[in-house]
Amino acid sequence: MSRMSPRTALRRTAGSLAAAGLLAAGSLAVATPAQAADPVFTLGGPAETALHPYPASGAPQRSSLGLTVHNPDPDEESTGWEGEVTYTLDFSGIEGIAQVLPPEDTGSDCEITGATAVCHDWGVYAGLSSIADFDLAAAKGSKDGASGTIEVTGSADGATFTPFSTKVTVGGPDLVMQQLPFDQELKPGDTQPAPITFTNQGTTAADGVLLTLRYSRGLEIPEQYANCEYNGEAGDDPFDSYAWATTLCFVEGSYEPGATYTLGVPLSVEATERAFYDTFIYRINEDSGAERSAQRAGASFTRGTGPRLTLEKVTSSARSADLDPWNNQQEADFRTENTADFVAVGGKAEGAVGDTVTAGIGFRNDGPAWIGYIRSGEPVATLDFTVPEGAEVTGKPDACRGVTADGKYRENQNAAPRYVCDTRMTVRDGSERTWPFDLKITKVVPNASGAVRIRNTWLQDPELPFDVKPANNTAKLVLNDDGTGSGDTGGTSGGATAGGASGGSTGGDTAGSGTAGTAGTSSGSDSGSAGTTGTSGSASPDTDGGLASTGSVALMSSAAAAVALAVGGTLYVTTRRRARQG
Repeated sequence: MSRMSPRTALRRTAGSLAAAGLLAAGSLAVATPAQAADPVFTLGGPAETALHPYPASGAPQRSSLGLTVHNPDPDEESTGWEGEVTYTLDFSGIEGIAQVLPPEDTGSDCEITGATAVCHDWGVYAGLSSIADFDLAAAKGSKDGASGTIEVTGSADGATFTPFSTKVTVGGPDLVMQQLPFDQELKPGDTQPAPITFTNQGTTAADGVLLTLRYSRGLEIPEQYANCEYNGEAGDDPFDSYAWATTLCFVEGSYEPGATYTLGVPLSVEATERAFYDTFIYRINEDSGAERSAQRAGASFTRGTGPRLTLEKVTSSARSADLDPWNNQQEADFRTENTADFVAVGGKAEGAVGDTVTAGIGFRNDGPAWIGYIRSGEPVATLDFTVPEGAEVTGKPDACRGVTADGKYRENQNAAPRYVCDTRMTVRDGSERTWPFDLKITKVVPNASGAVRIRNTWLQDPELPFDVKPANNTAKLVLNDDGTGSGDTGGTSGGATAGGASGGSTGGDTAGSGTAGTAGTSSGSDSGSAGTTGTSGSASPDTDGGLASTGSVALMSSAAAAVALAVGGTLYVTTRRRARQG
């Protein structure tokens, strides 16, 4: 009898994993919920786990089996269901095929007795979360190709759990992607060959392969092939927030153990005029309907034209039992010598004492580059707004925070002298972002102006490193312009109104034509149209606020796909960690 600890502390909702930037390594099975009056929780995990064959000498290699539970609570603020939960795992189906080994972080939550494991927990998080991780290894005397199943059930008073089963197989293909020697310092227009090459280091042949290519907005793949499908230009709806495109190629054939294969036709990666910080991900999997669905992740694809993408055998080598789903993928980061022009957008408003006006202020990116910090998920820039004399803020977007006059922390968020608003982690070329503020006129001060500045997130180092035109990073919000002042409000087309009606809602970065957005801008995505003038009232919540910290790059449509990423994807490493101040 042994004990082990489930990793239940980590909450992995489908949305948060969609923001993690992972590619699925294999299909994921999740049972269909039953109809019941009690809440129904769905048990899941990988559809199949491959094990390294038992070695002639030495200890067997371990493979990880992660089991999950999904709580479909639609309330994003919910902490989940509370109550005692018991999970039972039946290992009798893998007797003589695989052995269950305690993981390194042993504890007292799971108890294994013979062919049964019982795990106790409290509550079920909303969304997708981990039940437990187990280590499996091939049993002594097991044969290559032998397989069995593990059955998983759950129970709790006042809740229903759908059962789950997962297949365990000894041996299998192991497709290992080789890293390409890219030049990572580029200029717009540079094109590099991408001779994708992989080796099957497993024990059986792969029946067809699926090549997945993902690339951020500044990159393109010029070639098109008839056995590939494409989901369009990076940054198009409905996935503009992530600014990624995907190409999937299906290549038939039998890919033998110990053999290495490379592309038989050209494939290249081009840095476009939009390029700045960009990433290219290339992944190989055995082809299957489930794998195709996992990689499509709900996105719409179009079949390519032209010749077919082919693969050629390069070498044969000694057979190697690696069977590691984490080596199917390689990634390359590129830094392109390019610039972007961020232009601050101010405005004007009129009002008598006691009036409340809604002012829409912000910025736009006149390009040519898009800017995306997709590795760290940190904001690209910060909008810094100084409130004009004679007015106080009574309503602000959720993504903005009030600070003191010198940019330090302030408890009271209303009536602050200064506000800062962080952008998303990506700012597309040609996009515009507007934040609405409600300002109450406390004193009529002719030509009262407040600075609107788009700057670096570091208050001590405010210059944007990619912007070579800093002169237009500052604009003005002018209240009660009497015509005697300069009247120069920067890149603006108006942007504020007075009255008592309800204010418009703010959206994401909108695709701008060079004109500024106005108060109460309404849009839903970067590719939306420019906003129209709204009316005053309470400033609407900033619907863009939650996207700044996601680090999002993957586009998943279901919890099942999200767990597949966790099982077989490659976590993004933070390559840019910048202190955010102000």
